[in-house]
Amino acid sequence: MDDGEQANNYMSTLRTETVGEWAGWSFYPGGDPFEDLAGPFYFRKGADGRPVCAFRAGDKHMNGGNFMHGGCIMTFADFCLFVFAQEAITDSHSVTATFNGEFVGSVPNGALVECTGEVVKAGRSLVFLRGLITTGAEPVMSFSATLKKTRPRQPTLG
Repeated sequence: MDDGEQANNYMSTLRTETVGEWAGWSFYPGGDPFEDLAGPFYFRKGADGRPVCAFRAGDKHMNGGNFMHGGCIMTFADFCLFVFAQEAITDSHSVTATFNGEFVGSVPNGALVECTGEVVKAGRSLVFLRGLITTGAEPVMSFSATLKKTRPRQPTLG
């Protein structure tokens, strides 16, 4: 590419774990280098048929006070947005246009972190969502966001 730009060769592939703590959970390795570094973040259908996302807090997620870094919580929330919006964005590329979050709790090292949410409204170019991140029965972050559909997906050649 011109001006020193490099081509983005990131290709995510849906994988489902078959063993261990995450057996039956799916994830997308390789599609987003930052999420790969921060995660892995997992998802599956919950008992009510709606998606639920989760991951286990580890040393790399902690801040100086030994609680989960707020940036990690926000990164996880952003991942969750795209899981919750899957049906609404199937035929397009999308980006996070707005994100509003309220930190209402903390996450200790080793905790299971989960998120549930929903599409509030899906329009032609915008998708409005909301979610709640919890650990145990305690809320950690409530959030709302808007995804902007940027262009139709192009068929993969080759």
